[in-house]
Amino acid sequence: MRIRIVDAFTDQPFSGNPAGVLLLDSFPDDAWLQRVAAEVNLSETAFAHPLPAGGEADWALRWFTPTTEVDMCGHATLATAHVLHSTGTASGPVRFAARCGLLGATAETDGTITMDFPTSSLTPVPVPDGLEKALGAEVVAVHDTADHIGDLVVELRDEATVRALAPDLAALMALSTRGIIATAAAQQPDGGYDFVSRGFFPAVGIDEDPVTGSAHTALAPYWSARFGRDDLAGLQGGARTGIVRTRLRGDRTLLNGHAVTVIEGDLHA
Repeated sequence: MRIRIVDAFTDQPFSGNPAGVLLLDSFPDDAWLQRVAAEVNLSETAFAHPLPAGGEADWALRWFTPTTEVDMCGHATLATAHVLHSTGTASGPVRFAARCGLLGATAETDGTITMDFPTSSLTPVPVPDGLEKALGAEVVAVHDTADHIGDLVVELRDEATVRALAPDLAALMALSTRGIIATAAAQQPDGGYDFVSRGFFPAVGIDEDPVTGSAHTALAPYWSARFGRDDLAGLQGGARTGIVRTRLRGDRTLLNGHAVTVIEGDLHA
């Protein structure tokens, strides 16, 4: 079967967030899916198969890190939609059935793909004991997110602080269900993005995720409320970076970005 590595939220190879993508006829057993994801060894590998015509979704979609299955993944969904459209397997909007509900993906005329995800709730919480020490930075505010995400959104003082983070990953593991999203407003408002973030997910086998689409379903309402605008752009990443454009639509958040296929080959398993 064909397997592809796609860099998501970028139009340049070797940037953004890489994801593995396999299009299948049906899902094999979970153990096989997990072994493939461990072999690919990226933050997520997406597995999709077509569903019967006439239903509420066109494709079933699942995502696995090297160690576990996750409820929601933005960049691997973008990568899957890119593969479907770039190979001619799908045309027009695509509807995915996933553990977090129905998701949509639409190819735009400018070459980007817009995804339709549920907006995350945001609940203010006290700064957890040990968080500032684990991050090595002073925390401005902390918000918990919806169940399908399970991250803590942690606002820091400024962009420079976010970029300089070198956290104690072992200490972070005990502080959230999935991970920590550190964020701050952009230092230069006219620099092409409105806010920055970095995502650390050691609890699910990912030290740092370069560009986390699902986290932007929480970052979008967080920063839209701050800036008073529904349309924003977020820059995420450390060594690798990517841009996620967000549009808040009440209980849904639109995530927009480019993707590029970097590797394509045969999986012999």
